[in-house]
Amino acid sequence: MRRKIPFVPILIFALVFLSINGYALNVLAPIIAAPVLPWLWAFPISLLGVFSFSVVRLSVDGFNTMFKISAHTLLVYFVSLLVLILTALLTDIYRLATASINYLAKGNFSYAERPLNAIYLGMLLSLLIILAFIYGIFKGKYAYRVIKHTLHFDDLPHVFDGFKVVQISDVHAGSLKNPKAVQKGINLINRQQADLFVFTGDLVNNKAEEIKPYLNHFSQIKAPFGQFSVLGNHDYGDYTAWPNNAAKRENLEQLKKYHAQIGFRLLLDEHVEIKKDDQKITLAGVENWGLGFGERGDLEKALRGTTKDDFKILLSHDPTHWEAQVKKHASKIQLTLAGHTHGMQFGIEAFGLKWSPVQFRYKHWAGVKKENNRFLNVNRGFGFIGFSGRVGIWPEITVIELRKAKTTT
Repeated sequence: MRRKIPFVPILIFALVFLSINGYALNVLAPIIAAPVLPWLWAFPISLLGVFSFSVVRLSVDGFNTMFKISAHTLLVYFVSLLVLILTALLTDIYRLATASINYLAKGNFSYAERPLNAIYLGMLLSLLIILAFIYGIFKGKYAYRVIKHTLHFDDLPHVFDGFKVVQISDVHAGSLKNPKAVQKGINLINRQQADLFVFTGDLVNNKAEEIKPYLNHFSQIKAPFGQFSVLGNHDYGDYTAWPNNAAKRENLEQLKKYHAQIGFRLLLDEHVEIKKDDQKITLAGVENWGLGFGERGDLEKALRGTTKDDFKILLSHDPTHWEAQVKKHASKIQLTLAGHTHGMQFGIEAFGLKWSPVQFRYKHWAGVKKENNRFLNVNRGFGFIGFSGRVGIWPEITVIELRKAKTTT
């Protein structure tokens, strides 16, 4: 079946985009010669036309080079316009407020010209955004960061005090195009000297074959207490067309075999015991469970055979599972490790600020959260999808050190 062409969404986006572009050109009018202004419409209109054509052709050509280049260029241009007009809008609000106060005080309404300094500031900020996106597309998506957390637990078995868990998530192998850069990420993982390594889902975008070029890379990851994994929403092949259901099922089975070939023990609604000396912790893993992304996982099945007093770590791809079922579960799960959000691959985490548009969708979208005396860590992802880059939200390797909380007497 041919995919329906989304004419209405394209039309709505085109109107919004051209309106924003018109406002931006109005802002720039004082510093650009009048005869030049009409020509500045040529680039955005041409870009919009190429992007719209490639969207219409998606069902035939797929995500080809023309679509990727036009989509990324449009995204960068659109965000830079938003920054420019936001700066101008704040200035316009100030001008209107000043004019209104002057009118109330003196009966004379005088609307001042937009300050040139404000225009130049908006242009500078827009340029910085463009440069940030260029860096994110060419370098930032492979700029792996190690983020370390030390978590304290009253009920951690004492022999696991100092036990180190390394987590990555969301590899999205179909998006990776730089094996050398990926190898640097693998080397960085191994340098953390994990006791236990875990991967929390989305090994591929759609098809199992995507991971084949990187099997030798990820099979280098080793930890003395093992390497474990779960599936994410993209691993089931739900976002691409299949000739029949049998082909889709075969793809999933092949992906499971690739997990084993890499050396990852895939946990499918089950648990294992990690034993050290005469003590243990329970490591459980569920199939993907996420609000809006398929609720396949069976937490009760995964915990079957455990007790409420066992120290448990849960691998669950989507953090909405923790909010919906885990944090108040009758059997305490001390630590849940998730991914999925990618931090939307765009945001700010600097100077005490932590912001990303993804926060409007997810209550907790990155890092560690503690509630009901239970911890959740959301990894920002190792790979990327959709936007072929990362701006401000860098690919993450998480290192979590488990510590026994000191008791006070």
